[in-house]
Amino acid sequence: MLIRVASHCDAPRIHAITAAAFGQVAEADLIEALVHAGHVRLSLVGIGESGDIVAHVLFSPVECPGADGEVLGLAPIAVDPAWQGQGRGSLLVREALRQLQHDGVAALVVLGDPAYYGRFGFVPASRFGLSCAYDVPHKYFMALELIPGALAAGNGAVAYAPEFAAL
Repeated sequence: MLIRVASHCDAPRIHAITAAAFGQVAEADLIEALVHAGHVRLSLVGIGESGDIVAHVLFSPVECPGADGEVLGLAPIAVDPAWQGQGRGSLLVREALRQLQHDGVAALVVLGDPAYYGRFGFVPASRFGLSCAYDVPHKYFMALELIPGALAAGNGAVAYAPEFAAL
């Protein structure tokens, strides 16, 4: 799978695969709102053998109390349902982690399945003294230090961009 930075012309396909993957348009509309507000730090697409976009991942800035350096939230990630279960989402996340670490991003947070995100090194954010600003079970809010010690002084609720409140 070819992975590249998303461009504005990819927006309709990104919207379509995100809506299909989630079975609703809320997450797809979130992407559009984040782009419009300028709250996107990294947006990558995965291109399938047919030349079409089959996967997408987005990272946006978050406010993380006590963090030493830039912290981003991973969300959303989507794989076209016809291409799910083939490791394409994992490839996309691993490439994003590589790029973000190279760019000096200190840490990441994600709200999602511990079994899925644990494979990339995410652990419960509570280990770093962090919680989610939204009322969610603690085990689903996770963090990953890309720079060791970046979250050592973590101490409070992580706030996502205001566009996430619509979810």
